[in-house]
Amino acid sequence: MMPELGVIEGYFGRAWSWKERRDVIDRLAPAGYAFFHYAPKIDGKLRREWRQLHDDAETQNLQQFARHCAARHMRSGIGLTPYGAHLDFDRSARQELKAKIAHLDTIGIDDLVILFDDMRGDFVDLAERQAEIVDCAIGSSKASRFFMCPSYYSDDPLLDRVFGQRPGSYLEKLGKLLDPAISVYWTGEEICSREFSIGHLASVAERLGRKPSLWDNYPVNDGPRMSNHLHLRSFTGRPAAVGPYLAHHAINPASQPILSCIPALTLPSCYAKDDAYSYSSEFLNAATNIGGAEFALMLQRDLHALEDRGRLGIADEVTEFCRKYAAVDTPAAREIIDWLTGGYAITGEMLRTQ
Repeated sequence: MMPELGVIEGYFGRAWSWKERRDVIDRLAPAGYAFFHYAPKIDGKLRREWRQLHDDAETQNLQQFARHCAARHMRSGIGLTPYGAHLDFDRSARQELKAKIAHLDTIGIDDLVILFDDMRGDFVDLAERQAEIVDCAIGSSKASRFFMCPSYYSDDPLLDRVFGQRPGSYLEKLGKLLDPAISVYWTGEEICSREFSIGHLASVAERLGRKPSLWDNYPVNDGPRMSNHLHLRSFTGRPAAVGPYLAHHAINPASQPILSCIPALTLPSCYAKDDAYSYSSEFLNAATNIGGAEFALMLQRDLHALEDRGRLGIADEVTEFCRKYAAVDTPAAREIIDWLTGGYAITGEMLRTQ
């Protein structure tokens, strides 16, 4: 059984243009993707400056995005990170959150996503604080479906080192406090999980009291180290057998919107073809779909250089790679050139300020 597939635009760094988002929607909707959640880290009015409302131009862009999703039979959603609200959710903060939700209602989204990632969480009553905020948000919203992302969205101990030791039984408490209809995002055993197993997902479902909604951190490449690599290969480690254990499966795309569509197009085949799935042939099919046969064969030959060695590893060959991809002149090829010349580099400062 294939879970509902979607996109969670949750990366750090340079923002996609609205045209690029429309292009991604146009490519993925026919492949079976059913929702798109807009939550790029660079949109400060959904994160550190969440109390500020989007201006008229920004609101119009978001409204057009929602309409474009609807025209392609995809659900639209927005991810809101109410930074600091869990520290003191007093009457003022509650009213500010309600005002923000009322503004988001004017956009016409289907899904509201409340995010608590990327913030300190070592409070003994963290689950209670966050459940109160989520309850306020959904009680004020006209959206028809709700998601949330916990502060500790993986079993990965890296989260505890960066954001403080997670409170005991955090997931279990959260699961009991949240309305059963609220979907909970989860990235797996690691922040960027290499594979997913029935055993792990069943354990998470037991702790949460519901099937998790997968926030799959592939093909995202938004860290200072990862941004030097293109994540292009087909999905692996996502066997069809995990489908019944998931409520949704959303991918966090790479910084390069069109190139992201290459691995994205292989995920539906992962589920649909099951044991007949061949990741090499699926890659070639998807790359051909995105950039044509010549581009696909070129990319297949260069996978090791672009994905494994990365931009720094092929520094002496950048001029030659740029010349080669300039010759095919497709949107995907132009993204490769932009990446090769540093256009998508992520800095530590971006992680600290977005």
